[in-house]
Amino acid sequence: MKKILVVVGPTAVGKSDLAIKLAQKFNGEIISGDSMQVYRNLDIGTAKVLSSEREGIKHYLIDVRDVNQQYGVSEFVKDAKTLINSITATGGLPIIVGGTGYYVQALINGLTLGGENSSNKKIKTDLEKKLAKVGKINLWNELKLVDTKSAEKIPPENSRRVIRALEVYKTTGKKFSEQKNGSLQYDALLIGLNCDRKLLYNRINLRVDQMVKNGLLEENHWLYTHGGIENPASKAIGYREFVKYFSGERDLNQTIEQIKLDSRHYAKRQLTWFRNKMNVNWFNLVEHPEEINNINKLVQDWRKNEFTRNEC
Repeated sequence: MKKILVVVGPTAVGKSDLAIKLAQKFNGEIISGDSMQVYRNLDIGTAKVLSSEREGIKHYLIDVRDVNQQYGVSEFVKDAKTLINSITATGGLPIIVGGTGYYVQALINGLTLGGENSSNKKIKTDLEKKLAKVGKINLWNELKLVDTKSAEKIPPENSRRVIRALEVYKTTGKKFSEQKNGSLQYDALLIGLNCDRKLLYNRINLRVDQMVKNGLLEENHWLYTHGGIENPASKAIGYREFVKYFSGERDLNQTIEQIKLDSRHYAKRQLTWFRNKMNVNWFNLVEHPEEINNINKLVQDWRKNEFTRNEC
């Protein structure tokens, strides 16, 4: 069974930096597990590792879609599997890094995602048209009627996940919340990063401030002039908050504070997901950088050992 190393954790905790260090030490190549870094021209709000910052390490699934194109978990799993096979075939170690927990879970556990047949695509297209017509709240209410558990876990603002849950229900007749794991796909070692909650929130706030200094407003203006809220990419934190700014309902300071708030809430949801859904080995490099030695030792031992079942 192929080995993959997975680096997870909340936003702004240092996942990308660690992944690069591990790739340098263990002949790794990095596959982004972030649902928004696939979009071209959105570098600041998605906190991409730029080419100049990659230390010569190959990165994949970054800048592979235009902002008006859809990209979801099915596409990610398909693309990631292909990359894992090619990286492994050349003797490299695939390293998945990102904060989109559902993507990682679907890849490792072989979740049944529904087929990519014409009927499935039509259902998805119809749901997207319905979203544009009735709005996020009404579409979320439809999900609540057929799958209350999923609706409780997916906020109305996350229309991509709402559509996904409804798509699975309409395609398979089964609730998204009752979706079962398939067979374990990989020998996966999961490294999780976290730190004190107050410190994490401060890091998030500082990151948003730095994004603004780096040109987040200008990046959003570009997105606004290239389709705006019609684009799938506009649903992400760091972009969706600017909708009210451009409509005159919110000033820049209010917009920045809303991004910080949404980012902190997202970090909390990420931690809940990783803790409840996955078997993660947690470390705190922010407050205890010396723990990198423990991480290296863990990876070394794992690479030497044959596969042992590791549910996540």
